[in-house]
Amino acid sequence: MEYRVDVELDADVQRSSKSILACQASGLPLMKVFQRKASGLGVDWRVLECWGAGISLFLQTGALFPLLLADADGALGDPAKAKLRLMCLPAYIFASLILIRNSRQFSIAIRRNLLLPVILFLPFLSVLWSVGPSTTLRRAIGLLFTVLLAYALAIRFTPRQLLLIVFATLGVCILLSVAMLAVSPALAHTPGDRAMRGIFINKNSLGWYACLMLLVATTVFLDGTLGLRRVASVLLLAGAICLAGSGSMTAMIATGSAYFLIAFYILLQRTRGISRVVIVLISIQVSAGALVMLHEFLVPLLEALGKDATLTGRVPLWELVDLQIADRLLLGYGYQSFWTDANPSAWAIWSEIRWQAPHAHNGFRDTMLSFGLSGTILFIMLLVRAVYQGAVLQCHDPHFGWLWINVYTVVLLVMNLTESLFLIQNDAIFILFATGVIMFSLHAPVVSVSPDLPKPVPMRGQTVELPA
Repeated sequence: MEYRVDVELDADVQRSSKSILACQASGLPLMKVFQRKASGLGVDWRVLECWGAGISLFLQTGALFPLLLADADGALGDPAKAKLRLMCLPAYIFASLILIRNSRQFSIAIRRNLLLPVILFLPFLSVLWSVGPSTTLRRAIGLLFTVLLAYALAIRFTPRQLLLIVFATLGVCILLSVAMLAVSPALAHTPGDRAMRGIFINKNSLGWYACLMLLVATTVFLDGTLGLRRVASVLLLAGAICLAGSGSMTAMIATGSAYFLIAFYILLQRTRGISRVVIVLISIQVSAGALVMLHEFLVPLLEALGKDATLTGRVPLWELVDLQIADRLLLGYGYQSFWTDANPSAWAIWSEIRWQAPHAHNGFRDTMLSFGLSGTILFIMLLVRAVYQGAVLQCHDPHFGWLWINVYTVVLLVMNLTESLFLIQNDAIFILFATGVIMFSLHAPVVSVSPDLPKPVPMRGQTVELPA
């Protein structure tokens, strides 16, 4: 029976892909939530899903509302944090309703990638040895609903549809940030700093989403079938302004990596046989060479640019974190419980570096702090599997829109070298990453059964709708 259900879902996905491409070619108007039917006024649930996905992602970006609730110095107090947690409830409710209405697809998505549910169970299990059990349990619940939203997005949208939703959602954030710079320059800049933050609470968040905006807008611009090149050009300019204004080195490096990866995945899809192997080997060598160059010349480069050679205190922080990781190498300190006021080990680091770091500024190190070597190995297995499946989908089914989500998955790995963005609750960046991982495992068997899906037909006009 399970095999039959899987085959039925595969057939549904294939039929959906064909109808999606046909609807994109015809430009069917589907953005009205309420539609007149023979029986009266009815709700178009598919449009409701699209709006719900966009609003949920916007709420999870941390845009606008944290800025409005922040203190004069830009900090968030406990009452403000409590209000922001309540604002996550609509996204939780949306995800729950979607998964209840699509329980069969949800169960299949779980079965096709059992590593993710296991990793999702680890935060709850780590309560048993956590140095802050209550904090771990509360944040584990938040992570659970965060990943449930990723499941909802993965089973209800194709990569091309999700691309349009992310394109619209981030477009609003970036355009509002540019508008904020024109209307209220003081509010658009970080207090005591010339760096731009837009409608976000800090410059790094603006830089991260500007990087993602540039990736998404570039993908839309390259895809002539969407008919959105003019809009993409405007958002590319706005994204570049926000990226440069934020001054975030992590975002700038990630953006450079994104454009390298776009070229890599396009070449990977266009080549065959031994040529594809050569492309992979050359890319690995280039990446290894870039790492060596960074190791040798990063400090002189930063000093020449007037930047902190310690990566804003990250290097001494990492040295101290590594010592703490070694103390609990197997299981760690419990999910997100290390960087809490109740942990003496965290205070030992803070007193040494003379600033209260909220995390390790490295996603891989924070994963080690949370789960130790055992959980980190499982997470790396998940990453390797996702990157492999994504590359296979891009090679065999490029017209389904796998390019951007493949690039984003690898870009997030790059960002986590200097930031902590893995397994974060209520965060749109991790939600999109988890959505990509789920999509890869959900669609990879479909492509293996039917690798040749129809190519989308170019559309005239600028209106693009999301079909059922």
